[in-house]
Amino acid sequence: MSHYTVRCRKCGNVLKETNGVLRGHCDDALLVTEYSEDQFKEKGLNSIWKFNWLPVHSHEFNQPGPVVYKSLGLAEKLGLENLYVAFNGYWPEKGVELTTCTFKEFEAAVVLENARGSGIEGMVVASAGNTARAFAHLSIVSGFPVILVVPKMCLYEMWYLEESLNIPTVALENGDYSDAIDLAGRIADKKGYPFEGGVKNVAKRDGLGIVLLEAVSRIGKLPDAYFQAVGSGTGAIAVWEMSERFLKDGRFGDSLPELHLAQNLPFAPMVKAWRKKSRRLFQEDLDPALINEITTRVISSRYPAYSIAGGVYDALQSAGGRMYGIENDEVYAAMDMFERTEGIDIVPAAGVAVASLKRAVIGKYVNKKDTLLLNITGGGENRLRKDMKTHRVKPEFVSKEISDKEIEELLCKLLKTD
Repeated sequence: MSHYTVRCRKCGNVLKETNGVLRGHCDDALLVTEYSEDQFKEKGLNSIWKFNWLPVHSHEFNQPGPVVYKSLGLAEKLGLENLYVAFNGYWPEKGVELTTCTFKEFEAAVVLENARGSGIEGMVVASAGNTARAFAHLSIVSGFPVILVVPKMCLYEMWYLEESLNIPTVALENGDYSDAIDLAGRIADKKGYPFEGGVKNVAKRDGLGIVLLEAVSRIGKLPDAYFQAVGSGTGAIAVWEMSERFLKDGRFGDSLPELHLAQNLPFAPMVKAWRKKSRRLFQEDLDPALINEITTRVISSRYPAYSIAGGVYDALQSAGGRMYGIENDEVYAAMDMFERTEGIDIVPAAGVAVASLKRAVIGKYVNKKDTLLLNITGGGENRLRKDMKTHRVKPEFVSKEISDKEIEELLCKLLKTD
C-alpha cells in the first residue's frame, strides 16, 4: 500500500499512485503529492532517504543531501542576524560532497527511484546542463538507463566525472532548452521510454523540496523568507509545496515563507509578468535571442511553470514575496562576494540568488532579524577540480528539425543496436 496519493491542484481529483503518473484530468494544472503521514519525520539515515515526505517506497543507492548552516561572513556583510545557507555542491570541509555540484542530484535521485518503483525501465531527460549532469551521474550509480537531450549552447555545463562518460547524450545544434524539451518528447515516443516530465513530475518537485526538509530539520522552524534563482520555477514550487505540508503538521510555524525569486536579465519572463501582476507571460519576454545575453543559461526556460495552476504565480500569490531581475554584472559581483565571505566558489545561478538577497536587504524587503534561507543551488566546482578529474561530454549533434526516421537512426547509434 502506498504512503502517498497525488491530487490535481485545479479540480481536486485524487489519483492513486501506481505507475509514475505525471498528469491528471487537467492539462493546465500540476498534480501535488499528499502523504499519509501529516507529521514530518526523519529516520536514522545519513542520506536524503531519511525523510518521510518523498514518493519513494525503497532505495537502492545512497544519496547525500545538502548542508544547511548559519552564515557568519555573508550575514555580517549584509547586516543579517539569522541568515541560513543551504549549500548544494562540493565542499568536503563543510561536510557536503555532491560530486555534480548541483541540487539537481536530489531531483534525479528521487525521480529515478520513483520510476524504478513504478516499473519504468528507462527515461529521456531534457536539460540545460546541470540536470543532465545529475541524471548522468546517478544513472551510473543506480544502473537506471537514461537518454539526455541538451542544447549545444549549454555544453559548457556538461562536464562529467570519468564514470559518466558513456551516457547517451544528444546536443541540439540550433536550439535552446525549450527545443531540447520538444526533442526529448519525440525521442521518448520513439524509444518507448517516458519523458521525465519536467515540473509535472511530482517526484522531481519533492526531490528538490529536500532543501527545505533539511533546512527545517536544522533550524527547527520554517524560515520567514526563501531566496532562489529560477528558470522553470520547479524548485520554488517545490519549496512552497513542502511549506504547505509543514503548516499542516503545525509544529514548525504558522505562515508560509515568503518567496524571493530571481532571474537573469534580460531573459526574465516571469519577473516581467509578475511586475505587471499578470498570470500570463508575454511573448516578447520569451524571445530566444535574449538567452544569448545572459550568463545563466541553466535558468533560461521558455516553458516556465508560471501560469499553470499550482505554478509560480500561484505560489507567489499564496506565500507572498517578490521577483528580482538581476543584471550580469550583479551576478559576477555576488559570486565574488559569496566566495570572499563564505570561502567557497558558487555557480552563476547561485550568484543570481545572492544578488537578490542583497537587493532585498537594500530595499528593506526583509528585516535583519528575520530567519532567511538562501538556496545556493550549485557550488564548489573549482574546489572539486582540485580533488577530481572531470571530462567534457561527447554528444551526438543533431538539428531540431530532425525527422522521425533520423531519430530512429540516432537511437540505434546511441544505444548501439542494429
